[in-house]
Amino acid sequence: MAIELYIQKNFKGFSLDVRLKGQDGPIGILGASGSGKSMTLRSIAGIETPDSGRIIINGKTVFDSEAKINLKPQERRVGYLFQNYALFPTMTVEKNIACGYRGEKSELSQKVADYIKRYHLEGLEKHLPSQLSGGQQQRVALARMMIGEPEVILLDEPFSALDGYLKDILQRDMQNFLKDYKGDMIMVTHSRDEAYKFCGQLTLLNNGKDILTGETRDIFENPQYLEAARLTGCKNFSAVQKMGSHEVYALDWELMLRSEQEVTEDITHVGIRGHWMRPATKAGENTMEVQVEEYIENTFEHQYLFRNKGAAESGTLWWMCQKKNFQETEKDNIPKYLYFPPEHVMLLKK
Repeated sequence: MAIELYIQKNFKGFSLDVRLKGQDGPIGILGASGSGKSMTLRSIAGIETPDSGRIIINGKTVFDSEAKINLKPQERRVGYLFQNYALFPTMTVEKNIACGYRGEKSELSQKVADYIKRYHLEGLEKHLPSQLSGGQQQRVALARMMIGEPEVILLDEPFSALDGYLKDILQRDMQNFLKDYKGDMIMVTHSRDEAYKFCGQLTLLNNGKDILTGETRDIFENPQYLEAARLTGCKNFSAVQKMGSHEVYALDWELMLRSEQEVTEDITHVGIRGHWMRPATKAGENTMEVQVEEYIENTFEHQYLFRNKGAAESGTLWWMCQKKNFQETEKDNIPKYLYFPPEHVMLLKK
């Protein structure tokens, strides 16, 4: 992987402390707003200067606080795609693309023409950004970034301001683009779906600190930490008491649960994703008799908030059930029991 990163940055009321050493494949940085995701990218690009640490790209040190190294952004061979694409509003398509060029001036016109063709922007050369669709703006921003032949590209929440249909289209286009890109990529996002879709490796940020790094699928399967489970979309948690090597008592749900994972002494919580629980017709191991507290209808799924019917003080759990058709009512899918598959019962540390 091209990037090795260890930086610290202090602000009024905010501190960033990130360590990142990636393997091959796209890296995702997932975190809530204000967690330090964009600041991490800006530090790699040279737009922000960390207070301390070092940044190495393809074996080349571009920042080292102890060695007093801090290369300028144009010396780092880094491409940056901003959230809103940051096209210059008074420049045409071809002039916007030309801004990213770093080679010989004599080759500029030909290079711009090549990238206009490569990104299917023929006929739009003299258009301003305001005259382009969202997809065309994205392709111009990509062309401007890639004409500089970066060794690593940084994507700063490129889909955050888009509606559902356009987002799906542009995500597909971006995936096709990344198949042809031979360098490395880091994407920051607050969307667990984008992180899962684009990134083979994931770093989770919370309050300016990285809490977990690993293979994306492994993190979703076993987030290890309570905050990591939250960031990857889990809604159901309970404090626990250890009852055996593979058994815990979920205090908030008043329920005994068996997990395929071994219960170590540092486990403080249990979690399960709402899509993994299954309806059951009778009581048994890892089952809970349910009582509906609330129902929410989404376009393609039913969402229920249940509690343990046998425990008056039980906390609620989310359960998601895929719709079979649009005529289903909320009562058509309510089970008597919910089953917690042991392979999906997540043991978590605080």
